[in-house]
Amino acid sequence: MSKLVFIIKMAEYLNLVYAPNDIFRQKAAIITIIDDNIRTVADQMLTTMYTERAVGLGANMVGVLKRIAVVDLQENGIRTPYIFVNPEINWRSTDTQIFNESSLSFPGIAAEITRPKAIKMTYLDYHGISQTLEAEGLLATVIQHEVDYLDGKIFLDYLSKMKQDLLLKKMIKYLKLNPPHVHGAHCHHH
Repeated sequence: MSKLVFIIKMAEYLNLVYAPNDIFRQKAAIITIIDDNIRTVADQMLTTMYTERAVGLGANMVGVLKRIAVVDLQENGIRTPYIFVNPEINWRSTDTQIFNESSLSFPGIAAEITRPKAIKMTYLDYHGISQTLEAEGLLATVIQHEVDYLDGKIFLDYLSKMKQDLLLKKMIKYLKLNPPHVHGAHCHHH
C-alpha cells in the first residue's frame, strides 16, 4: 500500500454539481494517460474536498466524467490523501456494515447504507503507478461510495424507491432554503 506524500498546493476549487443531474447516471471514462492535466484535476478535487470538509469525492461530483476519486478520512486531523485513478474494486467481503452516508452533491440528507465491510482494489496513483489496497471499516465504505459515483450509481440506489423519493423531496426543500454557495473570485474561505 502506498500513500501519496506530497505538499498539497491549494489548487483551484471545482464547483460541485448538485442532484438532480444526469451526470450521476453516467459512467466516468477510463483514463489512459496520467499527465499533468489529470494530476491538476486530482489536486483540484482535493482542494474541493478539503474546502467542503468532506472525506471523499468522485469526479462526477465536480462535473468531470473521468475515473478519478479522492479520499482522506483525516483521522486525528492529519491529512493523508488517497488519489485513485481508474479504481476497480476486485473483491468485496460477505460481511457487511452499516454507515450513515451523505454526499456533498445531495445536501441536507443522509441515509443508513449497508455495504461490504472489507474490499480489495487496484488503481493507479498520482504518478500512474499501479497499486493495490485492502480497506475495511469506514475507509472501505467511503471508497465504495466514491467508486459508485464513477460507475453511475448513487448511495440512494441502495434504498427502496419510496425512501429515495422521500429523501430527494427533502433535499430539494433543503436546497430551496439553503442555496449552494458558488466559490469564486470574491469568496474568502477557499
